[in-house]
Amino acid sequence: MRVRSVLSRLAVRLMAFNILLVFLPAAGVLFLGTYERHMVEAQERTMVQEGRLLAAALSVRGSLDPDVARRMLVQLGQRHEARLRVVDREGRLLADSAALGPRREPTARGEEPAAAASAEPQDSFLYRLGAAPFRLLRSLGGPPAPAQGDIYDGAGRLTGREVADALAGRYGAATRLSPDRGSMTLYCAIPVRTGQGIEGAVLVSQSTYRILRALYAVRIGVFKVVLASLAVAVLLSLVAGTTVVRPLARLRRRAGEILDRRGRLLGGFRPSGRRDEIGDLERALAELTARLERHLRQMESFADDVSHEFKNPLASISSATELALDVDDPAERRRFLEVVRREVGHMERLLTEVREISHIDAQLEGEEPEVVRLATILPGVVEAARLRVADGAKIELDLHGNPVVVASPDRLVQVFENLIDNALGFSPPAGTVEVTADVAGSDAVVTVTDAGPGVPAEHLGRVFDRFFSYRPEGGARSHTGLGLAIVRSVVESCGGSVSAANRPEGGAIFEVRLPLAADPSS
Repeated sequence: MRVRSVLSRLAVRLMAFNILLVFLPAAGVLFLGTYERHMVEAQERTMVQEGRLLAAALSVRGSLDPDVARRMLVQLGQRHEARLRVVDREGRLLADSAALGPRREPTARGEEPAAAASAEPQDSFLYRLGAAPFRLLRSLGGPPAPAQGDIYDGAGRLTGREVADALAGRYGAATRLSPDRGSMTLYCAIPVRTGQGIEGAVLVSQSTYRILRALYAVRIGVFKVVLASLAVAVLLSLVAGTTVVRPLARLRRRAGEILDRRGRLLGGFRPSGRRDEIGDLERALAELTARLERHLRQMESFADDVSHEFKNPLASISSATELALDVDDPAERRRFLEVVRREVGHMERLLTEVREISHIDAQLEGEEPEVVRLATILPGVVEAARLRVADGAKIELDLHGNPVVVASPDRLVQVFENLIDNALGFSPPAGTVEVTADVAGSDAVVTVTDAGPGVPAEHLGRVFDRFFSYRPEGGARSHTGLGLAIVRSVVESCGGSVSAANRPEGGAIFEVRLPLAADPSS
């Protein structure tokens, strides 16, 4: 499993990307051809200059004398780089710098040529390793061209096309493959002109082996960079495979194990301590599964609570109907039927609020919020509540400023209606319910207070739970225990909070906090 995770598709893609970077230094090898061409052109220009100087020196003599040509080559003292030959108008060889003896060419470190040749760059294992693919491609392209060497060695008459061009009065040039290590030999022929016309030509030849030797060293350097880049690419790919691919594979396995066949959660993701994107993903998944688990528990608890809430009225209806069937007194039967009617009404209210809170949970996230001014909606809510009051209770509204929030206007109306109805349910006859709206820091704060008995301390943390209902004996009318639960769902969906407390002077106070929004009119 470990090998599969490291060599997964993502790891292969990362490795392919890293290896692609290797081709950046490898591309430098392709530019060596341009570099070589420029060096060959520079060498050819130098050869032409040497040939022209010798041709000009021979031209001033008026005639082409073999002894004069040999003396000039001797006077040059083998200080020239190329091989110089002089031919007459028939192409016969008159003088050859090679006949003056070999030139001694010290290396950069002062070594002898024989010693330098023993350490040629192209003979190294590293060079042969890097050149192996190119040799293979060259072999697939067909057999190499045969080496020609110096076609003039041992010949008394030079008849090459470059010599013929020079004897015809033109600049002549030719390139031939050398037999030593694949280098080329450049030939340049310059005509020797006198007053009588073309008397002969100067032939300059030089191998490109020195250029190739420099290129061999550069290629080895580039190949070292390629090997180092390849090693780093493989190392980075392995690191990516262990630090990226394996954690993702672990998350994938955990995602497949987190649910049973019935779709029930078997656990959650463990939050990671990593400080990178993988760690952020693990923590997000851990938070997601924790919220999902809480939601599922709430759904299960909600179903149990609904079932429990329906048991009592159903039991009362069942008992009342059985007793109504057994009694003959119409008054008693009517009393039992009244119990049935009251419990059916309670069940209808319960069903309505259960459907409403389920609808709120499903629709709150999809509703489009608006900019709402509390000073606009609160007076209407309070006035509607005053019309519903039948026991002389008073409702007072106190607005400070004009707080602006972002929410669904209809849902906010529902929140304040439920809070006011709850306060009226606990207020004594002719009691006063106070509604205030103010700004505290970055929040809009709305409080609803009553003059009732308050909430026992042990119930303050449960008043917003679904189906929780506390009513002191002789208190308010029938209650389903869902009104305050709806308040909390709506307020929290708007990013706010709601709390309950008891006032020192008596009664309860409910506080709603909503984040302030920017006033569009300012």
